[in-house]
Amino acid sequence: MSGAGAAVEPAGGASRPGGAAKRPGTRGRATASMADVARLAGVSSQTVSRVSNGYAGVNEETRRQVLAAMKELGYRPNSAARALKRGEFRTIGVITFTLSTTGNVRTLEAIATSAAAEGYAVTLLPVAVPTQDEVRGAFSRLEELAVDAVIVIMEVHLLDAATVILPPHVQVVVVDSDAGDRYTVVDTDQAGGTRTAVQHLLGLGHRTVWHLGGPEDSFAAQRRADAWREALVEAGRTPPPLVRGDWSAESGYHAGLELAAREDCTAVFAANDQMALGLLRALHERGRRVPEDVSVIGFDDIPEAGSFLPPLTTLHQDFAEVGRLCVQAVLRKMRRNDPEHGTTLVPTRLVHRESTAPPPEAR
Repeated sequence: MSGAGAAVEPAGGASRPGGAAKRPGTRGRATASMADVARLAGVSSQTVSRVSNGYAGVNEETRRQVLAAMKELGYRPNSAARALKRGEFRTIGVITFTLSTTGNVRTLEAIATSAAAEGYAVTLLPVAVPTQDEVRGAFSRLEELAVDAVIVIMEVHLLDAATVILPPHVQVVVVDSDAGDRYTVVDTDQAGGTRTAVQHLLGLGHRTVWHLGGPEDSFAAQRRADAWREALVEAGRTPPPLVRGDWSAESGYHAGLELAAREDCTAVFAANDQMALGLLRALHERGRRVPEDVSVIGFDDIPEAGSFLPPLTTLHQDFAEVGRLCVQAVLRKMRRNDPEHGTTLVPTRLVHRESTAPPPEAR
């Protein structure tokens, strides 16, 4: 790589054997250098450097002159050279195993937004198979792509079972996993949200609460299922059999057909809003009214939840806060070489709409 301030990337030009790259529309003119920009703008090369790196303290009129000169000459600073000078690439890598779930997509969006606000770009690397080799390969690839740190959205049982060990030399923050004290983790308060859902339904007078859970390999789904059982036992109720889906509305529909056939089922806590949507359809088709016969509560508060029929009572996840805390944690680790570990939980809140009500016998 070239030294800082010496190398530039041509704006649209192509390199030629034995000569410098040419800008489109010029005849025999080599690619502009920082010194060329400084001469045209009537400033020092140091001022050009400060403008190109976004430093404060440059007079606004001077900044405009420098930017105009850069545009006229087709000058573009070499990002690799700037990274070497600063000691960072201002890019955060994100590894995820799927983009098919609401939680992952919205968490990724929040991470990208928060990173951009801090002046960082995001490089996304999906991993098809969640194995040690695949994760190790993803980290190697991100190192080749020059990232400063990595955020891992890991929603399956890997870290908690020690199946996957993350590289010790990389600054890492993990989302949605039970990593104990070995890593820095940011997650929604899965258990707290679940307890709120169960207590809400029991408080309406339902004798028990059925659970439409997520897939077995999901950390979030397992945390919600465990908390559901614990909340019922603590309330002196016997947990009914767990019914599972795969996060999709279709799986919620098929599970809903099973639940709709049970007359003793008057309240269901669905582990996400998409499965709750399928459940609502199944109950409607089987003549079970919501909420008159069966109350339904979801988890996520997706934007469409208020447009379900009936509008869905659900637990709101603050994905924006999860993303912000992930970025803040990874920047803190980078800037301070902070070895902190442990889990930060982001609270949920109940959004009460029209899909929950007292059971028939309590009205």
